[in-house]
Amino acid sequence: MLTVFLAEKVGLREEAGSLAGLFTGLVFFLPILAGVFVDRYGFKKTLAACFFIFCIGYFLIGLAGMQYGQEIMEVTGKKPYIIAVLVLTAMGGSLIKPCIVGTVAKTSKPDMKALGFSIYYTLVNLGGAIGPIIALTVRQDFGIEYVLVMSSITSFLLLLGTLFFYKEPVDVSGVVAGPKTFAKVFSDMVLVFGNMKFMSFLVIFSGFWIMFWQIYFLLPFYALDVLHFEQFEILETVDAWTIILVTVPITALVQRWKPFSAMTVGFVLASFSWIIMGAFGTTTAAVIAMAMFAFGEATQAPRFYEYVGSLAPQGQTGTFMGFAFLPVAIGAYTAGYIADWLRNTYIQTNPSMMWYIVATIGIISTALMIAYDKFLIKKS
Repeated sequence: MLTVFLAEKVGLREEAGSLAGLFTGLVFFLPILAGVFVDRYGFKKTLAACFFIFCIGYFLIGLAGMQYGQEIMEVTGKKPYIIAVLVLTAMGGSLIKPCIVGTVAKTSKPDMKALGFSIYYTLVNLGGAIGPIIALTVRQDFGIEYVLVMSSITSFLLLLGTLFFYKEPVDVSGVVAGPKTFAKVFSDMVLVFGNMKFMSFLVIFSGFWIMFWQIYFLLPFYALDVLHFEQFEILETVDAWTIILVTVPITALVQRWKPFSAMTVGFVLASFSWIIMGAFGTTTAAVIAMAMFAFGEATQAPRFYEYVGSLAPQGQTGTFMGFAFLPVAIGAYTAGYIADWLRNTYIQTNPSMMWYIVATIGIISTALMIAYDKFLIKKS
């Protein structure tokens, strides 16, 4: 929705994808630093700060599409204003990840952590499935800018919920970790960035997320301009609903596979889903393609974290796992620029080519992953 809002309502059509990519990339990169605030101020205060910033940030983004905000943007300029409010909102968004994941980790008993995280992952996808449906209703009844206002109001309710109902979690595992400092975080970052084998894997794996974010950066415009399917939000929910339905059975089906094998199959399924999208050019094909992509995501996602843990040197697993979101951030930031280029170049002339190029990114990433495993891992 954000890309369509920036393009159609704010008038930043040429760079809508890159701006959305900047926002999403920061949301997934900044949690590396946000853990410091959790350690220093506690879970409840940090989570409350997240929702407070969300409340302000989403309203300011929506203001750019309203008459009231035009005078402000005349003074600041459209793009500088949008970048400023997107960065502000992303800073708030980065705080939520260590809070929620940390709460699950602290309050789940050691033998129940897998169940705790599976509940968390399911609820995330429920949000991803239900949110766009609500947004569609708001967009059609009030206007797309009011989807941002709805997000702001929702964030305010979440702020109240945090203040009144959320309790500071107690670590039931009995493990006491020392507080992080910014100096420690930066030293950890130097440690990870210095491991070229690990960084190579993260960069290669970002190819999956370059494909994934096209669901949000490119597919809405394809639905509107090519398929003439106005309810583009519905297409975006297919991935989330499919994930909810198939993750558990697929995980059980491939549990005996090696993590790398599962990730490779997931990459292949995700890559070929875009070929289906481009080859048939219908709304039905788009639904099938999104469902197929979700099968690929469900196949690789649970094993990715297991594989990341196996790459970490002894005694550095925690540090390396903290960078598991980095491919998502790299993928989101890169996907935004790619989406703008594909949309501006092909959507009016050869829309199928957009999806073939996205598929090619996935196929190349798959080949690089296989080469990485063969030449860097198995020979080391």
